[in-house]
Amino acid sequence: MTAARVGVFGLLGSGNLGNDGSLEAVLRYLRAEHPEAVVDALCGGPEVVAARYAIPATRLHWYRGEYRTASRARAIAGKGLGKLVDAFRTAAWVRGHDVVIVPGMGVLEATLPLRPWGFPYSLFLLCASGRLFGTRVALVGVGADAIGNRLTRALVRRSARLAAYRSYRDTLSRDALRAMGVDTARDAVYPDLAFALPTPPTGTPSGTVCVGVMDFHGGDDDRARAEEIHRRYLEGTTAFVRALVEDGRPVRLATGDACDAPVVATILDAVDSPLVTAAEPASLADLMKEMAAADSVVATRYHNLVCALKVGTPTLALSYAAKSDALMAGMGLDAYCHPARDVDADRLLEQFRELEKRSAELRRTLAERNKHAARQLDHQFTALTRTLFKGTTRQEAP
Repeated sequence: MTAARVGVFGLLGSGNLGNDGSLEAVLRYLRAEHPEAVVDALCGGPEVVAARYAIPATRLHWYRGEYRTASRARAIAGKGLGKLVDAFRTAAWVRGHDVVIVPGMGVLEATLPLRPWGFPYSLFLLCASGRLFGTRVALVGVGADAIGNRLTRALVRRSARLAAYRSYRDTLSRDALRAMGVDTARDAVYPDLAFALPTPPTGTPSGTVCVGVMDFHGGDDDRARAEEIHRRYLEGTTAFVRALVEDGRPVRLATGDACDAPVVATILDAVDSPLVTAAEPASLADLMKEMAAADSVVATRYHNLVCALKVGTPTLALSYAAKSDALMAGMGLDAYCHPARDVDADRLLEQFRELEKRSAELRRTLAERNKHAARQLDHQFTALTRTLFKGTTRQEAP
């Protein structure tokens, strides 16, 4: 039996800490259970992935301006040519592997602005190439949701059907795929992959509130009112931080993606208090340490919530999608969700005070739920080994 050739695929190393945390969880599994595997990546930020995780990495897109808005003829032509080139590049990369893993991430949803010819097209190329060349493509612990755009929905549905293995981070995701016409009868649901990462020690109580912010403009169907949504989110969050400071509470602002930095800067300027400081997490582990050091957390990004819940800190979600509500319900905190599209600082402060009154009880609840999540993820990795690593000889293409 020869060593398995394993690829990891996605918007990895591109500044999103949640995506990179999912990658880290899968790499830890591979190194523990399949140390002989030869691993490399096709990803958004190959330089970051290669330096941080010590694996070879290739750029996902041939055209380097893929995620910049194309307004000039040359840029439009470059993007168009890039789509054609990427079809051949992706196929060639997939053909050189026995297994390709898409580690977590919301790859089957459009809860944030998304164009069909962006990542959905890339995912389709991956899954179609896997089926063509007999490479097992696994969508592991991924997120999905209802998709309004017809073309995006068609690409996502076809990609899911072509994958050799699918599992989801919540029941909501599996139900969404079933509603899109995908047979999910044999697909399993497990906790988010980030729950498999090491947990840092809890900090000494200091009164600090960690507020995880996001450059939030609504979802894919909100483009017409994106700026209004962003303004209301920013004003409400800023008013909440100001209220905490007026109560004498230290506030630690945290991000989950490089694009969130301007929101932090705006809040720091608006509140202008030594009680408000900003964290600069470079990894999901850094973010977990920030959450573990806080007495409580109020956060928007999905993986900010995951980090806070994993370290057992009482958490209130500024929820922007059903996945956040599902996560909070699964961890026993469904009463502590607040709409990110309509942040009411007074109501948010009221919910926050209720959360803190129940802090000791909620910490016990989170400790139990985390033990269950760890057991479930052990089952996930056992299932992966059984399904993907039966041998390393290539399957015949159908």
